[in-house]
Amino acid sequence: MPSSRPDRASDEGPSCAVSARRLNKTFIAGGRSIKAVDDLSVDIKPRAITGLVGPDGAGKTTFMRMILGLLAPDGGEITVFGRDVADDSGEVQANAGYMPQRFGLYEDLSVLENMELYGDLKGLSRDMRKARYEGLFKMSGLAPFTLRLAGRLSGGMKQKLGLICTLLSSPRLLVLDEPTVGVDPLSRRELWAIVDHMVEREEMTVILSTAYLDEAERCSDVILMHEGRLIRQAGPKDFTDMVAGQSFMVTAPSLGKRALRQRLSGVKGVIDSTIQADGVRLVVQKGMDPAASVPGVCPQASVSPVPARFEDAFVFLVRQKETPVSADSMTHDAGFDVPAASNAANGVIEVDIPAAGCQPEGTPALDDLHDVIVVKGLERWFGGFCAVKKVSFSVKKGEIFGLLGANGAGKSTTFRMLCGLLPPSGGHLEVAAEDLRNAPARARAKIGYMAQKFSLYVNLTVAQNLEFFAGAYNLKGIQKKERIDWALREFELEPYKDTTSNDLPLGYKQRLALAAALMHGPQILFLDEPTSGVDPIARREFWTRINVLAESGVTVLVTTHFMEEAEYCDRLVIMAQGEVLAMGVPDELKARYLPDVPHVTMEDVFISILEGRGA
Repeated sequence: MPSSRPDRASDEGPSCAVSARRLNKTFIAGGRSIKAVDDLSVDIKPRAITGLVGPDGAGKTTFMRMILGLLAPDGGEITVFGRDVADDSGEVQANAGYMPQRFGLYEDLSVLENMELYGDLKGLSRDMRKARYEGLFKMSGLAPFTLRLAGRLSGGMKQKLGLICTLLSSPRLLVLDEPTVGVDPLSRRELWAIVDHMVEREEMTVILSTAYLDEAERCSDVILMHEGRLIRQAGPKDFTDMVAGQSFMVTAPSLGKRALRQRLSGVKGVIDSTIQADGVRLVVQKGMDPAASVPGVCPQASVSPVPARFEDAFVFLVRQKETPVSADSMTHDAGFDVPAASNAANGVIEVDIPAAGCQPEGTPALDDLHDVIVVKGLERWFGGFCAVKKVSFSVKKGEIFGLLGANGAGKSTTFRMLCGLLPPSGGHLEVAAEDLRNAPARARAKIGYMAQKFSLYVNLTVAQNLEFFAGAYNLKGIQKKERIDWALREFELEPYKDTTSNDLPLGYKQRLALAAALMHGPQILFLDEPTSGVDPIARREFWTRINVLAESGVTVLVTTHFMEEAEYCDRLVIMAQGEVLAMGVPDELKARYLPDVPHVTMEDVFISILEGRGA
């Protein structure tokens, strides 16, 4: 696609695209002072992709907005292509494209009408638009959908539309704040193809924040921030090399992976432990020999070294810098939140969650002999469109069952039917030994539901949200008080109990949403993309809690776009266009679909299945 800008090769400009020196930014929220960016100095290379990573609240969004002149620093200075942002923000913004986390598409307008609107806002002439539209629609794969309403697009297609709207004016600087959050792996790959194309063909400078650390490995340079400070800036390989020799795989066939991880997490010197393939991946302190330490907690385990990866370095560096979170470190969602450190940081966590101890009367516990979820020939029609087509599967007590698929595959629709929030058009649906057609209320009393966008009341405090959900689950008197106290204690929400949920860091919103879903001690827990947009440290803490729940007998059904999280599932299904394409244990699916690929991942399997289907 030809550039609408003169040849940029002759427009070398300064040696760095963005230069920040001793930046500081402090916010006041709820009478408290929050240091969002703290003495930050970095240089960003031109005509390359620079990744911006860090835990929730690291200051990434605040820094991006200061680069664009949308926020003024309290101290320090920023130049963009040699222009001082403080003195020339209008010129900087005229030559920049910005895609925030909540990009403003107009859902009642078509794809083409959204493009026209952004063309008007950018002042593009009619002559420039035709060629530009044609190239961007072709590159994004949206050419067949130009007349479709934006609100009718899948999540991945919406993100692609947001990106090409941002690219309309061929900006010299492209700033993307987590553009792939909530997007399936296939759509993520397509979004990255667009970004790579713009850097290669139009010589754009791209600054991209991401919660997906495999995406950071695709960047030329990576900036790791934590609590507003620069932790390290280097190429991805430099990050990986610094933890060489500290990564190991531990397997113990006679012990379940969840139980093995729980044991290994308590070993002195273990920095990180995650379930992967048929074992547990460890990152350990320098000089530690897990082969000598692991047999003390698991004599039957086998330990072998594995190559380091970028994520290992991320966790190693962040956990070196972690400090306990206090109420004084409170922040707001609008670009300045704080990290969620907790006693679960290394995967060591004691969780007191009675599986069914708080059930309202008349809801007996499930036994171990029967499937607790039974789906046979499930269908859901919306007018003439079939969103779920003859889906069948079953889930056992204490199982973690994954529902994976591309955006628009029918996962959330299936979830809503399983929770009794949407009536099925056909088929049999049984949850917690109750037929949802005949007894949806009795079934709902046994389940907890954590929605994709966290169903919290943003103007209520943490304590008020817990009070509301306890009442909604018909908890009363001393039982209600005990469960609220439990939630505040167990999820370390006590310092925030008088803070509105809208003012919580994302990791703490996630904790509150999970606490609300568990308020009544459900026997079945539904999690609809529960870690979307959450940083890797908070994801680990979340899954530690879920693993403990499953070990206690709670059945968990989860949808996720993080394919490494599929490894935590005992079994899973992969859906596309409302149908089940594959079902099985993660390792079985790897062996079935990519038997000759070494070190195969679930993302490899997912993409192979969907591409084979033509999704």
